Amino acid sequence: MFRKWFLRKRRTLDFSSRKSLDLKLTSGYMINSSKYESEWNLMKIAYYEQAGQMSVVDLDKPKIQKADDAIIRVVRSCVCGSDLWAYSAGDSKQKHSINDGHEAIGIVEEVGESVTTVKPGDFVIVPFTHGCGHCPACLAGFDGVCVDHDDNFSIGAQSQYLRFQHADWALVKVPGSPDDYSEGMLKSLLTLADVMATGYHAAKIARVKPGDKVVVVGDGAVGQCAVIAAKMLGASQIIIMSRHEDRQKMALESGATDVVAERGTEGIEKVLKLTGGYGADAVLECVGAQGSTDQAFGVVRPGGFIGRVGLPHGAKMDPAETFYRNVTLAGGPASVTTYDKEVLLKAVLDGQINPGKVFTNSYTLEEINQAYKDMADRKTIKSYLVME
Repeated sequence: MFRKWFLRKRRTLDFSSRKSLDLKLTSGYMINSSKYESEWNLMKIAYYEQAGQMSVVDLDKPKIQKADDAIIRVVRSCVCGSDLWAYSAGDSKQKHSINDGHEAIGIVEEVGESVTTVKPGDFVIVPFTHGCGHCPACLAGFDGVCVDHDDNFSIGAQSQYLRFQHADWALVKVPGSPDDYSEGMLKSLLTLADVMATGYHAAKIARVKPGDKVVVVGDGAVGQCAVIAAKMLGASQIIIMSRHEDRQKMALESGATDVVAERGTEGIEKVLKLTGGYGADAVLECVGAQGSTDQAFGVVRPGGFIGRVGLPHGAKMDPAETFYRNVTLAGGPASVTTYDKEVLLKAVLDGQINPGKVFTNSYTLEEINQAYKDMADRKTIKSYLVME
């Protein structure tokens, strides 16, 4: 009880003048500050141990290293489908290394001297990208591939604190504080760090417009958000390719008009039948695997568009597939900050969209391995981490 009280009061105590300060309180306890100072400088963070095993370790809290850094106290984080590539033994990753988590919302604790757009105490969305806002790519609306610097992506967000580089433009300020929002709204705000913006990116680069027939390949969190995005942009028909009943139901609730559970030739034939024999005007590929890529090419009409946002894994493409059918293929990392500031934050705050429903189970940081395992086993669509 006493220790909890002391830790809550630590910011009111100044230890700067002495290395060790003994505090004698009315309770009669004597506390050596050097011990607690050491604890205060530590944080808990998820670590990748090996395929199928995550852990939680203590590390030093991050510090400002450059003038455009910000230190964020993480309020909510999550597990991304891309994090599972190593966990499920698909990708190689160094054992006992920092997690690949890259989505968070939190409170700004400290900023570097050149950061002017946010200040300590601000509630922010922490994108997985770090656009500068002024290079040609950012000005064209592609801050996901900012050319101002080469450290454009986040890792380590499954932690109590993180250092966010190039913070001045990239962080997205949210009105008020986390306490002003319901848990459901916090979930939706968290999707704006990646998956909702990524689903929207798929729809935008596939040039979805009112009246279009759209196919979404992939029923995970990004695919679910792509359904929401296609509806936002006015698609008249949205076909979700999904084999899982719970995900089919969610997609239908979000605006999908049809479900195709089949794969391969059978799945392609069914989509063609649903689209009058011609194929889709736009296909949103949200997986990145070879099979999903082949599926996308099989269901797009001649002259159509494929928006590809699934992290590529083993997907080989023959240029003739696009050339002889005049198919446009585009895609890459989402323009998170641009979309959030221009469209998505307002859509969430106004209640126009509810992407937070992709978080179907919640976990503490100490339960990180279970959070990964449940996603890998398809027991949850996306795992939501509540920081204590």
